[in-house]
Amino acid sequence: MEKRSILLLFVFLLSLILTACSSGAEDNLEGTSPEKIRIGVFEPLTGANASGGKQEQKGIELARELYPTVNLGGKEIPVELVFADNKSDKSEAVSVAKSLVNDSGVTLIIGSWGSANSIAAGPVFKESKVPAIGASCTSPLVTLDNEYYFRVCYTDAFQGAVMASYAYQNCNYNKIAVIQEASDIYSVTLSQIFANEMKELAGDENSIALTVNYNSGDRDFSAQLTAVKNSDAQAIFFPGDDTESALIMKQAREMEIDLPFLGGDTWESPELIRLAGDAAEGAIYSGFYDPAAPLTARTAEFLDAYAEKYGKEEIPEGVTALGFDAYLLAIETIEKTGSLDGSVLRDALAETKEFEGVTGYITLDENGDAIKPAVIKKIESGKSVYQSFVDPFQPVSPGTNPEK
Repeated sequence: MEKRSILLLFVFLLSLILTACSSGAEDNLEGTSPEKIRIGVFEPLTGANASGGKQEQKGIELARELYPTVNLGGKEIPVELVFADNKSDKSEAVSVAKSLVNDSGVTLIIGSWGSANSIAAGPVFKESKVPAIGASCTSPLVTLDNEYYFRVCYTDAFQGAVMASYAYQNCNYNKIAVIQEASDIYSVTLSQIFANEMKELAGDENSIALTVNYNSGDRDFSAQLTAVKNSDAQAIFFPGDDTESALIMKQAREMEIDLPFLGGDTWESPELIRLAGDAAEGAIYSGFYDPAAPLTARTAEFLDAYAEKYGKEEIPEGVTALGFDAYLLAIETIEKTGSLDGSVLRDALAETKEFEGVTGYITLDENGDAIKPAVIKKIESGKSVYQSFVDPFQPVSPGTNPEK
């Protein structure tokens, strides 16, 4: 009887030791060798936002070609990209997100182009404790109350202020018409931030001449443009998807409206320039980076690799560079922690300081949002041309229009 009790005690203690070792292996991978590390790529590869999604995908894939492994415990473990097409649809985004975290065994997720897709999927990532790194989803709502969502791009709060400042200080515009896509959270949020900032800078509630709406998929903008034409606006601000924005540009010129066009980061799109043609000439928008203003040593590395793969004539888009940055941040976080545990990776991402990316040095604030610069670009001769650099640490003071 005594021997049996000792044997049972030994078995019990052994099980405790094995359980502890197993639990530790989940948090710290030293001494283990997973066959591969899976990173989810959550993008709109079809549908209305496919152009942007594919541009981000190019950057992610290029980064993986340069950095195909993660060093864990002295061993190089290959990275596998698991692609998930959210089809530019919020409902599909939720379904795809669930499949990624439940069926694909992904450790981290990159994406999505289009804030609405990211916002829809955010609760899935949070509940599953799988961190997501957005590349170009700029809406403040992406990371709001979601400690598992981060991003390497600036937010619309910064972008809206940048564009209002440029319109007021650099262009001397005091009356702006706003055309927003009422069904798109990105367009509405950025329009509201721009309008509020413009009113504060000008010290005039009437600095926004009017605000008119349209819906995703609309193709006739004559009513909105007629209202703009009959106003006293000096320019039009209309951030939105490339297709609708291009149509607004074309129809405005056909209606002999010669007001300047102002927009946001989604205008950095070859598709917009192709669709709008000459109507896009002179359009000004805020961008994430530009090869003409390299910010880190990694900018050159990215540009050289891109030119080698796609040719020197093709200029990479800002969202492509951000996709590259998101992948680098993902693998460096895994390598730094030596862990595939979502909570451990989340904590490490939250502490990101001065991460060297293609688009600048990235520090994440308490919301998981990147504090980083922006650039202003202008469409000239069918190309996006760098205009100026905007430092996030030099806020604009109200009432400082240089022409006043």
